[in-house]
Amino acid sequence: MHTTLVSTATLADHLQDARWLIVDCRFDLAQPAAGEAAYRAGHIPGAIYAHLDRDLSSPITPQSGRHPLPDPERFAATLSAWGVTADTQVIAYDADNGMYASRLWWLLRWVGHRAVAVLDGGFKAWTAAGLPTDTEIPARTPSRFQARPNRDLWLTTEEVQERVQQPDWRLLDARAPERFAGKVEPLDTVAGHVPGARNHPFSTNLTSDARFSAPEELRRGYERSQDGVADDHTIVMCGSGVTACHLLLAMEVAGKPGARLYAGSWSEWIRNPSRSVATTD
Repeated sequence: MHTTLVSTATLADHLQDARWLIVDCRFDLAQPAAGEAAYRAGHIPGAIYAHLDRDLSSPITPQSGRHPLPDPERFAATLSAWGVTADTQVIAYDADNGMYASRLWWLLRWVGHRAVAVLDGGFKAWTAAGLPTDTEIPARTPSRFQARPNRDLWLTTEEVQERVQQPDWRLLDARAPERFAGKVEPLDTVAGHVPGARNHPFSTNLTSDARFSAPEELRRGYERSQDGVADDHTIVMCGSGVTACHLLLAMEVAGKPGARLYAGSWSEWIRNPSRSVATTD
């Protein structure tokens, strides 16, 4: 069972394995239809497509962030339509760096399915290796997936507000440094970060070719950011709860499980103007 990352070579060896399900998670926040268009133009053979807004999130509400967690039963229905069973090995991939594939990775673990991994280097690594692609949209035999969501894996805004004030908790923000500092904000209506949070950009998880760094290097980076705080008292966030999952995957790769997702993240934090906002020079 693969539970964190797989290589292109490993996936290539299992293209004909009916127990493996490949899911294309390519997406572009600025062009929500672009990922699915790219999938239809060419994808890893046998892959189905998962749309971030339609399949991996709930509709936005006046109180929520930009990508609320999907309703567990609706997500279970999606997984059932994909034919996921307890024996299915799911492999998620996106364009390259795993920022969207890691969302599916975390969601599956949240609903109780641990046999899920991300293709290291994504579609870019697959094509760079000269491996095949096609345009066929496969038909899957439906299953009856039963979701068993684990409420301990994520926190509400109110829970984050309480914990971020405590010295034995650490909130890590996966956004780019300039967004964390409040110098630019391309997506949300307010710039800045949650007071007390520390910046740990998801890009620091990666090598120059968009693959995950070695476990030892990842571990050192998180230990610096956590500054003595335990893994199970670490919370991760980003703009809307998507890229934060990349931090959770990297921590698993580093042998540091137990951190929790702030599901609403920055876009939910700023829904209430009474919540404090911090910026840095």
